[in-house]
Amino acid sequence: MHRRNGVYGLFAAFLVALVAPPAAALEATVEEAELDNGLRVLVREDHRAPVVVSQVWYAVGSSYESRPVTGVSHVLEHMMFKGTETLAPGEFSEIIAREGGRQNAFTGRDYTGYYQQLAAERLETSFRLEAERMHRLRLDPEHFQREREVVLEERRLRIEDQPLAAFGERFRTVMYPASAYRQPVIGWSEDLQALELGDLEDWYHRWYTPANATLVVVGDVDAEAVFALAREHFGAVPAGERPRLRTDWRISEPGARRFESSDPRVRTPHLSLAYEVPSAATAAEMGDVYALEVLAGVLDGGDGARLPQALVRGDELAAEVSAGYSPVARLDTRLSLDAVPATGVDINALESAVRAELAQLREQPVGAEELERAKNQLLADHLYQLDSMFYQAMRIGMLETVGIGWQWLEGYEAGIRSVTAADVQRVARQYLREDRLALGVLRPQEQAPGDDNGGEDR
Repeated sequence: MHRRNGVYGLFAAFLVALVAPPAAALEATVEEAELDNGLRVLVREDHRAPVVVSQVWYAVGSSYESRPVTGVSHVLEHMMFKGTETLAPGEFSEIIAREGGRQNAFTGRDYTGYYQQLAAERLETSFRLEAERMHRLRLDPEHFQREREVVLEERRLRIEDQPLAAFGERFRTVMYPASAYRQPVIGWSEDLQALELGDLEDWYHRWYTPANATLVVVGDVDAEAVFALAREHFGAVPAGERPRLRTDWRISEPGARRFESSDPRVRTPHLSLAYEVPSAATAAEMGDVYALEVLAGVLDGGDGARLPQALVRGDELAAEVSAGYSPVARLDTRLSLDAVPATGVDINALESAVRAELAQLREQPVGAEELERAKNQLLADHLYQLDSMFYQAMRIGMLETVGIGWQWLEGYEAGIRSVTAADVQRVARQYLREDRLALGVLRPQEQAPGDDNGGEDR
């Protein structure tokens, strides 16, 4: 059984105004089916080019982990390329390359995903290989030891050797005092060093089941043919059970928190503010989500947005400033602001200026022109992504896996368009409050005379 649902038609008029794509691209649908073993299959036909994107999403990531076993989702992602009962290590990638395709994987807080981009007639190759490693992965001790070292080195290069990344990792524990989002996707170094092969085996058997997976296909395909092909290759995979999630122990409105750190490798201070806000999965009112997106757009939606206008080009207090909010998460998330002071500007003065801009949002409604600019920028960015087959699949898979559902796309434009200046002011007052704030400051550290860290300015 499968059902047909309309999607993306809601963007038609706006798309035509922006880029005037072929009419066929505006009439796309998402079709879905569920196999007997619980695997959900979502297909979006897009016949503009003879290619296909295939993605397998597992509902597991770093927010499903707990100490002392962190980083296991990411290490398992590495091991998924190291052989199965019938495939030698690296053979998966070699086959895709011989077929002229591209493939890779990613781990996030709420999901782990694997994808291939191929000529449309090669889709069966992708299904055959993914079905094989869904239930016949071979976890070799020697390969595990090597990949764990690879991940530890990746952590050193990406986090420990990067002052701002190391600061962000520590600040995240203050930003999320009890949420599972407090731990890094790559895992804590101590946990990675103690990680054992048995931890990966348990993780694989618990989470890598059809009942905990979603297959997303976008491209020059026929949905019925894709469903038949999915049954042929994935239908025999044992169903398993969809694991039950533990409660996410959150502290609602935990009170203002401040984290300060110093590092001799940095020359310029960095300021971070993060306010606890709902995601599209946790919001009691979806209108709050749309209003928060527009609020973030008012602050930092292009060169004409409020923060760069006021703090970079206006008062020249900041060399860099940004704001961001992504509602696509399964738990409560954060609206974040980051700023770097201009030369000679004290970090405390910059903090006061940023806070003043936020206070103005709480106290005064945004103007009509400013509001419309923020909405248009949001929709233009969103539609630009949806013009790509790969990002169509990403959006669909991500929304499904975090529990929002791809149907959220159907109401997105209307939701953004409906936001009023009063809505923006309301959510600013409701969420940009001191008791929801975590503030972090990274400062340069004074060095002793003659002490040289041997590095360049960061």
